[in-house]
Amino acid sequence: MIEINLIPDVKQELIKARRIRTTVVSVAIIVGIVSVGIVVLLAVYLYGVQTLRSALADNAITDKSAKLKQVPDLANMLTIQSQLSNITALHNEKNIDSRIFEVLTMINPAKPNQVTFSQVRIDSENGLIHVDGQAANGFVAADVLKKTIQATKLSYTEDDKTKTESLTNNVSISNLSYGEDTTGAKVLRFSIDFEYNKALFARSSKDAVIVRPDRQNATDSFKYLPESLFGTRASDVGGGN
Repeated sequence: MIEINLIPDVKQELIKARRIRTTVVSVAIIVGIVSVGIVVLLAVYLYGVQTLRSALADNAITDKSAKLKQVPDLANMLTIQSQLSNITALHNEKNIDSRIFEVLTMINPAKPNQVTFSQVRIDSENGLIHVDGQAANGFVAADVLKKTIQATKLSYTEDDKTKTESLTNNVSISNLSYGEDTTGAKVLRFSIDFEYNKALFARSSKDAVIVRPDRQNATDSFKYLPESLFGTRASDVGGGN
């Protein structure tokens, strides 16, 4: 059987182009319908589901708030709970001020330069210790006390490391005047202020020990005199005078 194609080539190309156009239009319509559907779904979720969830959440908050308002002493309970949650941190920041008694014991010189303390104040904001004292040995005792404080060390353990540092780097004496003590004896009254090492009262300083200097005379006049300047008087030779 013999078939003869009577359609010219131009007609065939036109038919083919129409088919491609129809396919493209169909695909574009389908894509457009899908896009519109996605936009509609998103709009429904945004304005419908989200609005519903927000309304439910608001209702739940309102109900819980109403129930909490019915609880007696709620404000006090919340305050106590907040304080309990911070009690550990507050405890760790609290200073151990009782170490001041060991400091006073260690810095007090031995007789005859012993000092009687009448008032002691700890200024934690400025890191100062103020001491009012009196001594029967006058200016010498006050100077010995000052030098003893300057030479005193603080030994402690922090982060598993043992450290030894100066108790202070700044000591000053003021308000010097003479007076009489309870026995009627004449004494020198004075005040001493010194900046203390922050580790002295810190709770993080474990096994804190106040290391006092030796009990030698600490006055400037004594320290600057050579030992060879004084000695035992030589004895007579051959019975001479």
